[in-house]
Amino acid sequence: MYTVVDIETTGNGYKGQKITEISIFVFDGKKVVDEFTSLVNPEQNIPPFITNLTGITNAMVRNAPKFYEIAKKVEEITQDTIFVAHNVNFDYNIIQAEFKSLGFDFKRKKLCTVRLSRKIIPGLKSYSLGNICVDENIPINGRHRARGDAEATTELFRRLIERDDNFIINSFLNPRSRQATLPPLLDKKVVDNLPETFGVYYFKNLAKEVIYVGKANNIKQRVISHFYDKKKKEQNMCLETADISFTETGSELLALLHESSEIKQIYPKYNRAQRRAGEAVALFSYEDQKGIIHLAYNRLKLAPNPITKYYNVSEVRNHLEYLCKEFELCPKYCHLQTNVTTCFHYQIKECKGICCDKEAVESYNLRVKEAIKSVGIGAENIVLTEKGRTKNEVGFALIIDGIYKGFGYLDKEQDALLTNPEDYLFFVDLKKDNRDIQRILSLYLRKKIELKALENGKISI
Repeated sequence: MYTVVDIETTGNGYKGQKITEISIFVFDGKKVVDEFTSLVNPEQNIPPFITNLTGITNAMVRNAPKFYEIAKKVEEITQDTIFVAHNVNFDYNIIQAEFKSLGFDFKRKKLCTVRLSRKIIPGLKSYSLGNICVDENIPINGRHRARGDAEATTELFRRLIERDDNFIINSFLNPRSRQATLPPLLDKKVVDNLPETFGVYYFKNLAKEVIYVGKANNIKQRVISHFYDKKKKEQNMCLETADISFTETGSELLALLHESSEIKQIYPKYNRAQRRAGEAVALFSYEDQKGIIHLAYNRLKLAPNPITKYYNVSEVRNHLEYLCKEFELCPKYCHLQTNVTTCFHYQIKECKGICCDKEAVESYNLRVKEAIKSVGIGAENIVLTEKGRTKNEVGFALIIDGIYKGFGYLDKEQDALLTNPEDYLFFVDLKKDNRDIQRILSLYLRKKIELKALENGKISI
């Protein structure tokens, strides 16, 4: 037995979305044997654009039952049935969320008439309910109303059952089949062809626009995990996904670097954390007339021989405060104080006295140099070698003068011939440096620092 379901909602994506109308047709595969249809008071305002689409107004639902008042009926009429809908995950997840808010775990087997139609009626230009019904001459008595759409979906489902000569529906119901959980616009073959390797993957919509970029240690496994994620953003993103492409990288580090660069170049709709690059601020050092080494900061373009980069002034000042505490440096000579006679900073205890001539310049400068050596990548020329995409290949990330230049791949024989980091510039896929890249590299180096494998400017891990 099946229950063919359609709902109307308040819109605004998944977040806070509430049901305004529900219609359920109990279908035995040949005929409708029961039906339940009701307006629902969503207990929130219906936006005007939703009213224009569905015709459902705030006045219409004002005296309608709230979901908790019809929940028992919905649970009973769908019990021991297979939940069927056009774009099933949308209707199912909204109803499941309504039940969850009442403390009830709503679980049913699911079938999606979009995915079934793609298999049983291939070659259509569009698989929206309206377009399929036009192609199939199925009347819709009330488009964008729950009963009209549920009734049309029931008739479509009846025809799909009649034409299902290859037992497609049974394969979708097989517990080992992922068909019901895949996004409705996505062909299962796309997922089956994904590799189980390190790399970067791209979710694309029907217009072939990249809407999300992600990195993975196992591309196929990570992609599939999105389909089971209950977060609203993930569900919304999966509903839009019509294709997935990928780039293999050979290692996690190169996947992280490639993902970050791609996000900033493409600006995908569902990537937010790394989209803004910001303006860089650099930490640098200089020696004054007394021979004292100062730490200072300025915009990257104006900083001579930058030690490392930050992306706002508060970030660099916080780090300078840490260096002052850790290495007992003078706040005045770290440019945390200006135009003062007494050396004091509210975050830092009184310094040892270099500014008051109580310490030799040489001993103070030694601590400054130790502080500079502790700062991330510094101004080093470094090649970070990684596994390649094949057994005979080496992957690498290149840093010149503390600035990330990009990554690339070499045959192991070619790699063995290179001795200087500058030589790798001929083989690198040039990329822009930014705060997120520096964060990735600094974390990587901190994890590997115990190996202390600095040899001629090349780190082999």
